Amino acid sequence: MDKVQRSEVRNILEYEMIRDSFRAEIITLKKLRRVSLGPSITLLFENRQTVIFQIEEMMRVERIVLEDRIDEEIQVYNELIPDTGSLSATMFIEIPDQDLIKPKLDSLMGIDRGQKLWIEFGDERVYAKFEEGHSNEVKISAVHYLQFLFSAQQRSVLKSLPTYEFYLGVAHEGYQYNTKISDALVKMLITELES
Repeated sequence: MDKVQRSEVRNILEYEMIRDSFRAEIITLKKLRRVSLGPSITLLFENRQTVIFQIEEMMRVERIVLEDRIDEEIQVYNELIPDTGSLSATMFIEIPDQDLIKPKLDSLMGIDRGQKLWIEFGDERVYAKFEEGHSNEVKISAVHYLQFLFSAQQRSVLKSLPTYEFYLGVAHEGYQYNTKISDALVKMLITELES
């Protein structure tokens, strides 16, 4: 998938003029691209549109107008755009009860290490590779960026399947869930794997 170019990112004034309609479009898109994995974890599969939205929203919130700062934002968020043969997602650990945030996050320590989160189809599993720096031995972030890197063989298996049933799974002590990814999202993801 092509990275976002500077020419695709509107300045704050241009963005403000179309923000309401663009935001509504992205909210609809994100609903389709969001997958709940149990009661506390949600994955949002990223693409170019979601990334452009993030860049423009960040520019708006932080009042970024200088070209070098805009370029920095584009560079940072371009990391969320998957390369050919991979999918990219943002994982949110969502805990609405303020009193439970720290204990629940603590209970999920280590979820970002090893083979604890995956996409499954047929007999294949593609394990998530988490971006480093969002946890350590004593603390874990509520937001993580990750990629699913599909091998050439796994992509070949995908093309040969008569139907596409994708599952998202997690196996962490005390948090084990498996959920089917919607057919509409699976179709998008398969197309994006080759772009």
